[in-house]
Amino acid sequence: MDRNQKEATVEELNGVFTDAGSVVIAQYTGMTVAEMTGLRAKLRELGGTFRVVRNRLAKIALQGKPGEGAADLFTGPVAIAYSEDFVAAPKVMTEYAKDNKKLVILGGFMEEDVFDAAGIETLSKMPSREELIATISARLMGQASQVAQRLMAPGQGLAGAIDVIREKADA
Repeated sequence: MDRNQKEATVEELNGVFTDAGSVVIAQYTGMTVAEMTGLRAKLRELGGTFRVVRNRLAKIALQGKPGEGAADLFTGPVAIAYSEDFVAAPKVMTEYAKDNKKLVILGGFMEEDVFDAAGIETLSKMPSREELIATISARLMGQASQVAQRLMAPGQGLAGAIDVIREKADA
């Protein structure tokens, strides 16, 4: 890799570390090409990416970034998984690591918060962005219908009282 390629890689990793919702760092020693391709496909389904990185270049790219504390995790053969959704990459990586013992999660980061492997597992159990949006919209719709019912209740009560008076007058 010549100097220009290294500079381009550092610049690309700068963008990844700045824009990603979360980054998971893992060792992949012993994984076959087919296993790595399968992992990449699972991540791609959720908008994530899996990429092997050079430790030195990753550490350079992390300098001055919020996740700079994760630089110590870049030792040995390391790959990163990242996505805009802060839960997608940890969720896929944790599920995959349970079935494949060759993938070892070292940790990761989300903005300035650096996590160990247990922290990444905890992050993977959180609801995704879509699930949070669905929950919030369902609650808002439920509250909106309750407000409408409460606004209409006095009018319905008055209409019921008028009907009772009309029935008594007709009888």
